[in-house]
Amino acid sequence: MAAIEAEGLVKTYGSGEKTVRALDGVDLEVPAGTVLGLLGPNGAGKTTAVRVLTTLLTPDSGRARVLGLDVLREPQRVRERIGLSGQYAAVDENLTGRENLVMVGRLYHLGKKEAQRRAADLLEQFALADAADRPTKTYSGGMRRRLDLAAALVVRPPVMFLDEPTTGLDPRTRIAMWDVIADLVAGGATLLLTTQYLEEADRLADSIAVVDHGKVIARGTADELKTQVGGERLQLVVHDRDRLDEAARILARLALAEPTVDRRTRELLAPIEGGAKLLVETVRELDNAGIAVDDLALRRPTLDDVFLTLTGKAAEPAANEEADR
Repeated sequence: MAAIEAEGLVKTYGSGEKTVRALDGVDLEVPAGTVLGLLGPNGAGKTTAVRVLTTLLTPDSGRARVLGLDVLREPQRVRERIGLSGQYAAVDENLTGRENLVMVGRLYHLGKKEAQRRAADLLEQFALADAADRPTKTYSGGMRRRLDLAAALVVRPPVMFLDEPTTGLDPRTRIAMWDVIADLVAGGATLLLTTQYLEEADRLADSIAVVDHGKVIARGTADELKTQVGGERLQLVVHDRDRLDEAARILARLALAEPTVDRRTRELLAPIEGGAKLLVETVRELDNAGIAVDDLALRRPTLDDVFLTLTGKAAEPAANEEADR
């Protein structure tokens, strides 16, 4: 059964020549108990899709359902069954961290003691217990992000929408958040996760949809998308920067296409066919030419390669990230 479904979602802004199609016929399906990673460059339509699916925005056309409930006809019932953590922490900065979480619990009709217990548990889980009774206006950006995600989990919703949930977190805290998200899925939750951290999608998502200009341009598992991009890459680092061009000419004769050259890192990268056999041949050719190599390896395409190939852009985290501390 699909926990989240979208069919032909269209959303436009502006009019005339200034019309922007934020969503241009988006179809999505997320089976219950799985994670869909929604990838795309800034402005691709990811956040607009989340806002439609969480009843915050009305589409111009198309249909969407969450747990079988129509988001247009039954918005209140949908809201009672979902959790949302957006790109910007939606906390009341005049309340303490504890008061924010208790307030959310009470709004969802938890008893006072249960709301207080859930708040205490979540503050501990998200490493906020020491700051629990400080006003959130004194929190760093990363602390607010953690509190925002904690607020979305107060009532343990069966469906979660996480819109770039780890933006602004330092690497250690980001990994800790990944563990929390993995625990949610292990407990049976369904997640739609938008992110520009490709490692995040690779680690957490059961399937991935790549969005650009309001359209889904590719979908599949991380491995399936990597296979679409192509086979193996040969990556080597030339010891002497002055020999880069010569090494590139040798590699061009052996590879399927001209290698890309990074002069700063002295690195060459080219698509190949033949695996270990071609690796041996490359070593022989470079050795015959007297070109020393610091590093040489075969690697499969990464999600970074997929993203760049499909969208023509490198993945970049959202602007104005605020560091965690």
